[in-house]
Amino acid sequence: MSLRIVPFLLFALTLFSAHGQKASVQSPNQKIVAGLFCQQNGDVGEWYINASCNNAGKKAEVIPRIDLGLSRSDQDFAKELKFLKVGKPVVINEQYTALHGKRSVCSNTANEVVFSFENAAKAKLNIIVRAYNDGITFRYEFPDKQGTFVVKDELTSYTIPKETSRWLERWNPANEGLYALMGNNNIPAQEWCYPALFNTSDKAYWFLLHEADLNRTYCGTKLSNVADSNKYKLTFPNPRDGRGLGESQPTITLPWKSPWRVIIMGSLSDIVESTLVDDVSPPSVLKNTAWIKPGVASWNYWSSNHGTKDYRIVCDFADLAAEMNWPYTLLDWEWDGMTNGGNLEDAAKYILSKGIKPLIWYNSGGPHTGVTATPRDRMLTHENRVEEFTKLKKMGFVGVKIDFFESEKQDMIKYYLDILDDAAQYEMMVYFHGCIVPRGWGRTYPNLMTYEAVRGAEWYNNTPDFTLPAPEHNATLPFTRNVIGSMDYTPVTFTNSQFPHVTSYAHELALSVLFESGIQHFADRPEGYMALPDAAKSFLKTVPNAWDDTKLLDGYPAREVTIARRKGNAWYIGGINAESRREKRKTIKLDFLPDGVKYRMTLIADGKHDKAFSVQYLSIDKSGSIDVTMLRRGGFVASLIPIQ
Repeated sequence: MSLRIVPFLLFALTLFSAHGQKASVQSPNQKIVAGLFCQQNGDVGEWYINASCNNAGKKAEVIPRIDLGLSRSDQDFAKELKFLKVGKPVVINEQYTALHGKRSVCSNTANEVVFSFENAAKAKLNIIVRAYNDGITFRYEFPDKQGTFVVKDELTSYTIPKETSRWLERWNPANEGLYALMGNNNIPAQEWCYPALFNTSDKAYWFLLHEADLNRTYCGTKLSNVADSNKYKLTFPNPRDGRGLGESQPTITLPWKSPWRVIIMGSLSDIVESTLVDDVSPPSVLKNTAWIKPGVASWNYWSSNHGTKDYRIVCDFADLAAEMNWPYTLLDWEWDGMTNGGNLEDAAKYILSKGIKPLIWYNSGGPHTGVTATPRDRMLTHENRVEEFTKLKKMGFVGVKIDFFESEKQDMIKYYLDILDDAAQYEMMVYFHGCIVPRGWGRTYPNLMTYEAVRGAEWYNNTPDFTLPAPEHNATLPFTRNVIGSMDYTPVTFTNSQFPHVTSYAHELALSVLFESGIQHFADRPEGYMALPDAAKSFLKTVPNAWDDTKLLDGYPAREVTIARRKGNAWYIGGINAESRREKRKTIKLDFLPDGVKYRMTLIADGKHDKAFSVQYLSIDKSGSIDVTMLRRGGFVASLIPIQ
């Protein structure tokens, strides 16, 4: 990382400005501003940050107030904080590469300032603030060199005017709810999941609230507006989470820094295309990453909930992966009870004989979960993991799926990261299921390929209540959950599971592009894929799942979305319509393409009915456009391959 001291006025840092602003920091493009204010308009009192945007010389307030402060077991750092100084401005300028995600070459570029305070007892607190071109991040720092304390409460709170539109998911430990649009007088007071999406009342600006660089020194937080419907306060885990095990208040040892509080800001494309959660997270701790390979996996659970107990079904899904040129197949729960012609060792040998690499499921186990699904408890301790990873490595397994964490307390955060550390020592890729949403760990541990933490296609197994909301949900996730990191929705299903879907075949096909996951589990049964026409089948054989670039072309949460993603010199476009009553006719401009390159486009859209495709082959370049008709709950995909 490159840190440079720069001229003071670049940041528009101001002391004692006209409106009570103590200081501010601007983004490199000078469009985003974080201002520091004292509620008492002096040097001592309660402090907050204001987030605003400049557009064509006009300043717009995006978040009027972000309250600051912490309560520690020994003393308070909120009510009587004395402002001491503004640190020397620093430019953060770092380029890094990602093995999987929405962009392979990323830039961590910001202006940073440290605001220093002390409380009435002369104990020190720093607030580190960064302004990025796509948002603002801040974190707390206790710079003292010794002492161990409990953080009783974090007082960070976002004041959001009631006229602001918001898409929020009610808090649940598995992060598997539906997002709901609300605003004005329709704002329930309760606890909410990350990330949370907002649109200002004038519709000019969007922002997404989240956190990043969560590590063993803290717990995960969530948002709560229980005390005030328009104030979203960071809140620690419920003591009952994880069956009541572990402390909900974190214990810290000085010196200490909190996770980053992340606000992605700007247009909808700024939100969707942002890598800010990864940008502020620590670089990779792995020196050798050659063994980490993104890819698509076949998966038998969706079509056969107990499929891994059946050796023949396991072989069928290995055959599917081989036929579709997918590198992986996943053995889900109950593999320890496999019968009907073979056991785990037999299955591993068969899968490897087909040129496919096996992945395998585990219950996270231990007393924190009451789920008895087996195998469980084999990932619980370092000794357990060493024993299990040694066996798996010998049998040829390359990754593990670990399920049922049920808590974001500090002890569970440690458990997550301990798994990643041990898995890396045995060159095991990791997929967390029934889990936390991404917090930037994919950058630090690139062997962390994906997380569930979403209401995905698995819910067609669970309840009939997912069938009708699914189209709007699918058109919301690219603006919310999938912004912050890999998301294993287990997409692209054409047949039905226990409950039907109402999305069209082209809608389902488009999810392969719209949803990003380091390992993408395509969930349908073999006959579902084998029955596809050649164009759709060929598309699924070749569509990437790790990208070099991502662009939002059009969309609005819960209505529609069209995204273009690049792999090498090829582009892939996916679009869906969430409308349940009417079809959409769209013209997609191709001006995002490079100059002077012609492409052969394969366009696969809705046909005459929801199970039919319309296929076109076109020669195009950036001067052109394509006209697409999407049925209600429909969609389309396109592959654009350069013509040599």
